[in-house]
Amino acid sequence: MNKYLLIFLVFSGFVIGKAQELTSPQLLQKTIAYHDPNGLWGVFQGKLSITMSTPDGKERLSEVEINLPGEYFKLTSTKDNIIIEQVLNKEECLLKLNGSTTISEEDIKTHKLSCERANLMKNYYTYLYGLPMKLKDQGTLMDPKVYQKTFKGKMYKVLKVTYKESVGNDTWYFYFDPETYAMEVYQFYHNEEKNDGEYIILSGQEEINGIKMPKIRAWYYNKDDTYLGTDTLTKISAFKD
Repeated sequence: MNKYLLIFLVFSGFVIGKAQELTSPQLLQKTIAYHDPNGLWGVFQGKLSITMSTPDGKERLSEVEINLPGEYFKLTSTKDNIIIEQVLNKEECLLKLNGSTTISEEDIKTHKLSCERANLMKNYYTYLYGLPMKLKDQGTLMDPKVYQKTFKGKMYKVLKVTYKESVGNDTWYFYFDPETYAMEVYQFYHNEEKNDGEYIILSGQEEINGIKMPKIRAWYYNKDDTYLGTDTLTKISAFKD
């Protein structure tokens, strides 16, 4: 009897252990429940003030206005006393340099001003500040396996993500605290075998419209840990209807 009881307990423990293993969709749901518990990202309306600092001591201030249901995006960047405004209002695009819509060809080239770039910046900011919720977007290909990886001495639960060719060609890894499921690190590779690309360490937290966003993002090269810069949320505000 004892032998059979032992076999039963071992088998039961194995089954329970397997049942407790998370699938990648379950892990994604848990981290979204942490960052966006009320499911409000899809109707997000707010303004983010972001200071980017680089190793050379220079800073750029960016004010990002996002109104997802209104299909509105505005990026105002200030650096070296030059102010660039990029506005996308549904199908309309507006570009300004130091308050003027009359911009010379030389300035357009120097400051890389175009509606195509404005759309690129919109995708960039809504992707980074919409994570991890943006991992549910169409075209996202999530590895079914949840990885266990140690990064900077801490063990994480990790999602590996690629994208359909029409969306992107990079390979991403997202690192989540195994207890809270907070997103704390992510990294991307253009070619993983070459160890290129970058990793981003997240710290601090700001809450806007019930959504928890990382306050600080520090960027480094994968290949040699070279520090590239830091983005800091210095101010946040919600739009009022």
